[in-house]
Amino acid sequence: MKSIITAVTLLLSSPCLAGDMSIEMLNRDADGNKMVFSQEIINISSGDTITWVPTSKGHNVEIINSPNGTDFKSKTSREAKLTFTTPGIYYYLCTPHKSMGMIGLVIVDGDTSNIDEIAKSKAVGKSKKKLKALLSELS
Repeated sequence: MKSIITAVTLLLSSPCLAGDMSIEMLNRDADGNKMVFSQEIINISSGDTITWVPTSKGHNVEIINSPNGTDFKSKTSREAKLTFTTPGIYYYLCTPHKSMGMIGLVIVDGDTSNIDEIAKSKAVGKSKKKLKALLSELS
């Protein structure tokens, strides 16, 4: 009985490992959409890391609005990695293709309390309509 209690205690007290996810930067997805991220909305937990992977040259990742003022902009055509520690919505885009609608949202810990602030973010071209559509999926 003592060994069972010890095993259960160790199992329950062991730390949760943070997750690693990848998002591809695509010129075209399987549905024929041009200049997109493979996941436009991704839900993660605090401590998780996202790696953005360019599948061709000319893409980057820039976070333009977040709950904690994250200042992040990757180099063009390079893999980018970021660990998220603050709950909320992070709005990011591909700087060269933002007017084509190449944007995405990261939702950390299911917290959408900053949705109004994200909705006020600057969006150009096709990104305006797409941002509105993505945010409506969260409501």
